[in-house]
Amino acid sequence: MDRLHYRITAALWLYQGKAAWHFLTLPKAESDEIRFFSRDKRSAWGSLRVTATIGDTTWNTSLFPDSKLGAYVLPVKAEVRRRENIGAGDMVTVALEIAV
Repeated sequence: MDRLHYRITAALWLYQGKAAWHFLTLPKAESDEIRFFSRDKRSAWGSLRVTATIGDTTWNTSLFPDSKLGAYVLPVKAEVRRRENIGAGDMVTVALEIAV
């Protein structure tokens, strides 16, 4: 099985809805490449399973397509934010591994 690897730095942002979800937005070029190579691995809603690493914390999660942004977004759960001492507005580097 092949794997895609990315290292992305982006601003962590807080979703302005009912839940206090935090996300990183992947750049459009990387999102387009991921979309192309993972077409057989996405769920019915377009989400894609990934392994993410920020600092010393690695977890399994999903990327979600954001049609307004034309890019994938990565949710960053509270446990990861606490462990890595990051919050909304911080520039965060994440390593992503995606099985294709």
